[in-house]
This record gives sequence, structure tokens and C-alpha cells, in this order.
Amino acid sequence: MSETNSTFENLPDEKRNRVLAEATEEFAEHGYHQASVNRIVKRLGIAKGSLFKYFGSKEGLFEYLFGQAVAEFKKPLKAIRDSGSGDFFERIEQSFLASGAFIDAHPHLYSIYLKMLFNESFPLRDKFLGEIRAAHAKYLRRLVDDGIASGQLRSGLDRDMTVYTLHSTLDRFLQSHALPSLDMGIEPVGRTIEDKARAVADLLRHGLGNA
Repeated sequence: MSETNSTFENLPDEKRNRVLAEATEEFAEHGYHQASVNRIVKRLGIAKGSLFKYFGSKEGLFEYLFGQAVAEFKKPLKAIRDSGSGDFFERIEQSFLASGAFIDAHPHLYSIYLKMLFNESFPLRDKFLGEIRAAHAKYLRRLVDDGIASGQLRSGLDRDMTVYTLHSTLDRFLQSHALPSLDMGIEPVGRTIEDKARAVADLLRHGLGNA
């Protein structure tokens, strides 16, 4: 942890959380380049120098915010990975639901991710997206390895392509959940996220399962 971040970590929880909440909202609404440190500090009622003391720069603020978001996103997935449930497809379904619950609880963070993915050239964009994908691939690889070891998945599966397919399916599932207009015209009407996660897991069970 850098010295500047250490200063921020020593703030009271309430103040630290408020800084992160205001910064998250600013980046989500305006993107990185149009985000304004002046607007953030005005809403917080603090000096601009204080924010730079905590993070060094706007980029430092964003990098810290991103790191915190990834750490929070990993928590429910780690619980699923380490759970006693041995059913691969149930764990995949739980992963879809936990990820959907995260973006429901943190819509501004997911908005920043989508802007980074589609709309803007963020500083260190490739680094940030690479970290997300590497962490997710590691998580899914563990589930796939467990599924093959238990005999639930075919032993001859291409593990890399299986992880890639699962990652791509989940990423698109979450985009559709957050932005229903993406699937206008083909979105199943009246289906809850639970219904859709179960349906996807069922499709995977019959496509990847060891018949």
C-alpha cells in the first residue's frame, strides 16, 4: 500500500466510504476524462489538496477505487468456490446470481466497468480489464478443474476454451441484466434473473456434462 493510500485508510470509516461513494458516482456519470475532482471535493466539502494527499492524482483515485471494487466483487465468488457444494452446475448458477446481486447493489461500479469496456480509453484500461479477466479466469478454472476431477464434466474438454466460454457467457448475461435494452426483442418476457441463471446452467449441464 502506498503512503498516500495509507493516509486514506487511516480515516474514519464513514468519511472514507463517503469519499469513495462520491468518486464512484462521478466516474460513473461522467467517465474518466470528464470526471472532475473539483466536483467531487465540492460535494464532499473538503479541500482539493486533501484528495491529492490521499491518492496523488485523479488516476491514483481511480486506481484505488477500481482495486476496492474488484476486491468486493471477489468476495461472494470466493465463498462459492470454497463452499462444500460439489455440483459444478449449481456453483455456476450461484456465480451468475452472486454477480447479478453485486451489480444490483453497486450499479455505479458496473457503469464504470461498462464505460471502460465500451466507451472510453481509460488510463491503464488494458491493465484493469486484464486484472478482471485474469481473476475471473482463475476462479472459473478452479470450478472446471473440480468438475472434471469429480466426473461431472467430460475429461476431454478443452479447459481453456471452456473457461473462455463460461466467462463470455457470464459477461454477456450481466450486461443484459444491467441493460435490458441490449436484448430488446429477444429477451424472454417475465423471466427473473433466477429463472435465467437456472436456464443457462441447465443448458451448460447438457452441453458440458458427462452424459
